[in-house]
Amino acid sequence: MLKMKRIQQIKEYILKNQSVSLNDLVETFDVSKNTIRRDVQKLVNEGHIQKVYGGVAANHAKLEAFQDRQIRNQAQKRLIAREAASLVKDGDVIFIDSGTTTLELIHFIHNKQVTVVTNNVDFIVQAMPYKQLQVISTGGQLERKTKSFSNYSIAEEFNLYNFDKVFMASTGVSISNGVTNSSPVETSMKELVVKKGRDVFLLVDHTKFDKYAMVTYCGLDEIDYLITDDPLNTQYVNFIEQNHIKLIVATDKE
Repeated sequence: MLKMKRIQQIKEYILKNQSVSLNDLVETFDVSKNTIRRDVQKLVNEGHIQKVYGGVAANHAKLEAFQDRQIRNQAQKRLIAREAASLVKDGDVIFIDSGTTTLELIHFIHNKQVTVVTNNVDFIVQAMPYKQLQVISTGGQLERKTKSFSNYSIAEEFNLYNFDKVFMASTGVSISNGVTNSSPVETSMKELVVKKGRDVFLLVDHTKFDKYAMVTYCGLDEIDYLITDDPLNTQYVNFIEQNHIKLIVATDKE
């Protein structure tokens, strides 16, 4: 196997599993421990992973590329999206945020008569065959790493929209820091969307809780529906009940 291809596969394997031992990498990729150490050091130097006791782990302190995030917890993300899509009705005007979980909505709303406003580039591309979806792009500057558009001058245009439902993504969620994002250039758009949504849905898998990123774009108490894939601890359940947030835990019903 070519070195660069192997290193890419090692990175994907670590991101998918979150943390692994060096022995696991040696066995999986059938190379010597010295080779694994060199490959791992390259990924550490690039900021993709970090060394931990007994092995290595994904580094979430930096903004990850869209394709790296997309391969992680994909089954759970699709379950979350299915639950969210079940609440979308024909005639709705909705906003779909950039993100790998929100992207999964395309699989479940493509046969509905809805208007979608989005900054999610992959959603726009995947919606091409579905003529019943009216898709409006936010436009702006292309952010290649997140496959999204950012637009500092969107405020005046967005004030014209009244969204029935907005489906938001997040890098990390906590009670103290709220709903956070790693990309400052997207923050103003996210803040405005939350204010313009009649119902605000937050779509996050279990790995996003008790973490936070660079910027907060809304408080957790500003969310109307929280859809995740695993039951939450008592602290979150109490907060959700006190703030009248509807919690939906997505499960594999099939």
